[in-house]
Amino acid sequence: MRLISTTLLIGILLITAIANGQTGSIQGTIFQESGEKVPFANVYLADSKLGAASDEKGNFEILNIPIGKHIILAQFIGFERQTLQITIKENEMLTVNFKLKQGKQNIEEVVITGTMKEISKTNSPVPVEVYSAKFFENNKNPSVFESLQNVNGVRPQLNCSVCNTGDIHINGLEGPYTMVLIDGMPIVSGLSTVYGLTGIPASLIERVEIVKGPASTLYGSEAVGGLINVITKKPSGAPLFSADVFTTSWLETNADLSAKFNLGKKATSLIGVNYFNYNNPLDLNNDGFTDITLQDRISIFNKISFDRKDNRQFNIGMRYVYEDRWGGEMNWRPEFRGGDSIYGESIYTSRWEVFGNYELPIEDEDFNFQFSANSHQQNSVYGTDEYIADQRIAFGQLTWNKELVPAHDFLIGAAYRYTYYDDNTGATFNTDSSGNSPSNIHLPGIFVQDQIALNEFNTLLLGARYDHNNVHGNIFSPRINYKWNSKNEKTILRLSAGNGFRVANVFTEDHAALTGAREVVFEEELKPEQSINVNVNAVHKIYTQNETFINLDASIFYTSFSNRIVPDYETNPNQIIYANLDGKAISQGASLNTEFIFKNGIKLMGGVTLMDVTLEENGKKVRQLLTENFTGVWSMEYTILPWNLKINYTGNLYSPMRLPLLGALDDRSEYSPWFSIQNIQLTKLINNQWEIYGGVKNLLNFTPARNSIARSFDPFDRNVQFDSNNEVVATPNNPNALSFDPSYVYAANQGIRGFIGIKYHLK
Repeated sequence: MRLISTTLLIGILLITAIANGQTGSIQGTIFQESGEKVPFANVYLADSKLGAASDEKGNFEILNIPIGKHIILAQFIGFERQTLQITIKENEMLTVNFKLKQGKQNIEEVVITGTMKEISKTNSPVPVEVYSAKFFENNKNPSVFESLQNVNGVRPQLNCSVCNTGDIHINGLEGPYTMVLIDGMPIVSGLSTVYGLTGIPASLIERVEIVKGPASTLYGSEAVGGLINVITKKPSGAPLFSADVFTTSWLETNADLSAKFNLGKKATSLIGVNYFNYNNPLDLNNDGFTDITLQDRISIFNKISFDRKDNRQFNIGMRYVYEDRWGGEMNWRPEFRGGDSIYGESIYTSRWEVFGNYELPIEDEDFNFQFSANSHQQNSVYGTDEYIADQRIAFGQLTWNKELVPAHDFLIGAAYRYTYYDDNTGATFNTDSSGNSPSNIHLPGIFVQDQIALNEFNTLLLGARYDHNNVHGNIFSPRINYKWNSKNEKTILRLSAGNGFRVANVFTEDHAALTGAREVVFEEELKPEQSINVNVNAVHKIYTQNETFINLDASIFYTSFSNRIVPDYETNPNQIIYANLDGKAISQGASLNTEFIFKNGIKLMGGVTLMDVTLEENGKKVRQLLTENFTGVWSMEYTILPWNLKINYTGNLYSPMRLPLLGALDDRSEYSPWFSIQNIQLTKLINNQWEIYGGVKNLLNFTPARNSIARSFDPFDRNVQFDSNNEVVATPNNPNALSFDPSYVYAANQGIRGFIGIKYHLK
């Protein structure tokens, strides 16, 4: 911490020269980039209360300014604030003119995820949340997975206290209900669900688009609860070289490198490398197990853009990820892998991806072909249980966008997806032939979307999709969206409804089924899940007289499931029982996102979500496990301009979640406590190329209770007795009838830690 404090203070120095009784003055004009003058804009000195407003012709004047160096600022609603450094001399009238750029809040953000085509965020009938790379840089993390902890309604959930695999919850729905895309391609699914958001070089991320609600009409069966689209930078807009390296007081090290170069005269390549290493076993809660998983991961990403006639696009991207991770008893070593003397969970992952898009050279027509392929190989052991799996996915999609009749913007597409999956579990075991039978899923589909401009205030979006699964048959997914906006577009109302369809693969999606001492039981052949989703969204923008910008974004959501697949941890403490729910499964709630940008440069973002996620069967209604009723997130940003020092304070707050107990005698709490993870980061801009940053994560030093891992002292259940039904028997040395189990997890065991980093980029 001393090292961090010292580093953060380096370079933070302001020298102001003031001579008593000696003054000068400033005059000037404020312009737009177009050359038009900006009346009634504010101009002021950062280090004093001196200031003025421009008149109706954009002119201003500030008198009696002390001689010496000053920072002067000009700002107006709808424009970016501009700062200049000036030197005032005695009795001088200095002329300073400003040229203001249009502000980001007025620049129409272009989104693609909601409608599968470029459209301004304001005009999109589908509500899409956009988070820039800058948002994630304000709280540095080694992966996108961890960075999403500050997005309202989105929660990274760990599924295992030992191996620390996890998934993304959106509005209370678990990871399998969230589709993850990279540049619009569905390459993160199935076996890679719990790993796909790690290893993406942060330096290559342009933005992340999030849709909360049904998206199956365009993206297929996995987009039941929503989707996350990680959009990478175009090579043409990336810096020539960038490097970002940071380390923590826990000795975690993360490095991001990227470089841009030409491939001949017709192509530009952008390559990025991410390396993460943590090799410092810690057991601060004294349960005998590593507090967090040790990892050694490298990811190589390459994206190539080709110059083509008429600016038609052809981009191709490639990524390779290798990871070696393990957690377990503190004295575990690789030579104990798979043995029963010392417990460990060791996972080797090798993964490659190829994806791209190609605009067909057909005059006056918008045909776009998208493609992807990936292979994910995993070699894992969980104690003595071995899990070896191989998954390959190929995807192709052709879309045609055309305004066939006035006010009707059509998108028509055809898609095909092939999934191969094989492992050493019962998931691919063929009882008829007494041998292995890998899964081969063919999923062709067609879809159509019509965006209807009813008038300048009302837009209607109709869509339908038909897929054919060679195992489960036909799938039909319709949706309807409606948008109304006020004349000035400061108020927008959106209504959405649609359905979803999902085929589950337990072992690829839920690694809790592989950890610990529980037996996995299937009561029946699992049927596909179906859902009906409804969402209401309202957005209102406010520009106050004191130049404060306020954005309010509120939503109400409702999802009803049939055939919901629910893991049962409670009927038998030694089993995880999978079956379709014979009853109701409801996820409903409301959320509010707020953004405040003040005249003095302070930026505040905050969000709250209220949820009620329940399961009802045989007249009994219970809350879904590991799902909070309330979540809140916030971020605060302020830049001290004379010092070029930015301060970011981020955090989240979660209400109690129901936890999986191991029977009636389990003396652990049924609910988690209220908890909050808070972080502070300081960033010092040295010049246009260099910056240093550092801070503290988990300021409150919150960690779960020591007993998160049941019977951590007996991971192979050598001293556990079972009855004829394979249920644990209470004994004098096991009075609570527990077995080894790491699934009682709701937050990471990683406590407070400092971090420090340095970033360089060359444009």
